[in-house]
Amino acid sequence: MTKYQLIETFVKNHQILIDYIDQLEKEGYLYTQGGKWTAGQQLHHVGSTIVPFTKALVSKEYLVQKFGDLDRSTWSYQTVLDNYAKTSLKAPEQFLPPAEVSFEQKETIITSLHSDLKKISALLELYEEDELDLLVIPHPLLGKMNIREIFYLMGYHPIHHLKQIKTLLNNYEV
Repeated sequence: MTKYQLIETFVKNHQILIDYIDQLEKEGYLYTQGGKWTAGQQLHHVGSTIVPFTKALVSKEYLVQKFGDLDRSTWSYQTVLDNYAKTSLKAPEQFLPPAEVSFEQKETIITSLHSDLKKISALLELYEEDELDLLVIPHPLLGKMNIREIFYLMGYHPIHHLKQIKTLLNNYEV
């Protein structure tokens, strides 16, 4: 994927999740079963996972100094997803949603997500194609990844959570 395809996929897939959750009524938004996260918790989690990029992408020099180089070639989109599937798929503590995310918080979370998506898109536009393959950001489950790889994953991440929500809500009867 080119830089612009990465940005488009990242934003579009987050918007698909946002649109789905935004149309949920209160009961569907708050529904849970078997300890699974509610749609509100999923939304909160997805929002929290993109916040670090609003700061990390500001300085290319910081990324080089802090995280160094990647000592391998760039993974393909499918390799990223395959490697992600081999992890625990458990969110690190700093990305866990609170025990309750109220229906009233929905609009605030969506507004924050839109703002962060806009910031991240603008920051990514400042990167050259080769920098996406050279500059490194650590992922809590996959370790060092270059920016292209991490945005392959971050473009997929909201769809992964959308599938979880739809699976959960398939058991929900209005």
